[in-house]
Amino acid sequence: MKKKLLLGIAVMSVAMAICGCGADDTNKTNGTDNMNNNNTTVSTEKKNSEEKTSEKDTQQNTKNEEITVKELRIQNGENTIYGKLYIPVGEGKHPAIILCHGYNGTNNDFVKECRYYAENGYIAYAFDFCGGSVNSKSTGKSTDMTIFTEKSDLLAVFDYIELMENVDADQIFLFGGSQGGLVATLATEERAEKVKGMILYFPALNIPDDWRKTYPDVKDIPETLSFWGLTLGKNFFVDMHDFYTFDNIGNYNGDVLILHGNKDNIAPISVSIEAQKKYPHAELITMSGEGHGFSPAGANTAKQKVLEFLQAHTKTN
Repeated sequence: MKKKLLLGIAVMSVAMAICGCGADDTNKTNGTDNMNNNNTTVSTEKKNSEEKTSEKDTQQNTKNEEITVKELRIQNGENTIYGKLYIPVGEGKHPAIILCHGYNGTNNDFVKECRYYAENGYIAYAFDFCGGSVNSKSTGKSTDMTIFTEKSDLLAVFDYIELMENVDADQIFLFGGSQGGLVATLATEERAEKVKGMILYFPALNIPDDWRKTYPDVKDIPETLSFWGLTLGKNFFVDMHDFYTFDNIGNYNGDVLILHGNKDNIAPISVSIEAQKKYPHAELITMSGEGHGFSPAGANTAKQKVLEFLQAHTKTN
């Protein structure tokens, strides 16, 4: 009976890891110094890599000749990360934004966002975490994936994008949704001096705590567990068993924009309220009536708000 109850907790709490990307809500930011604890409610081929233009994306993009979409593979150790690069019109260097999907998601979760940001002058790269989805085009097994292997993937992506000739290395933003939001916070701690700004959609910062409640004793963790369509390995749980999110984030001194629905029953908005307290320059936008993953209207508002954040923090030549 106790094990059934614990599994029930897992089903509700680890659902947090699910993506539900897309968003569009935020209040306008006016720069770097005015984001201290703002809280707003809004109603609704280089080395080791391979880059090529996707014919399908080129055809889809005929209506908008201002952007180019390319497949880009980046090596991370023995694994190859697959993603799509959205490039704006114009020569020279552009600011960039890297987008991280949630649990069992893919780069396709952010197609609308990537096109939107590219249309507005930003290089956008969305990728598949290795082993992060049954539909992932990156290599790697889901049974090998942990939040820390995903952090490693994101750091490899950041380091590659930073060296691209058409990227302004001083203006790279990190963006993460749900579990990808947790991963983005961890990677930002390691690249704190280089990340221009961080954007989070309903970040699942409660993942370690929730799984720890499900498996308080490491010896009870199974070798594999099928959860929400993805088979997880034991290390997914073991590696974060003694990891406490809020003891390991908050050193980043740049600006942070968080968008979170007040009806989210997977990653409760309380985790974003706590995150806002941890970061010295964080703004939390409460998405009224939104859950884990925004509605079409909410997603549209959110991406506009993110663009406002990007533009407020981007130097123009």
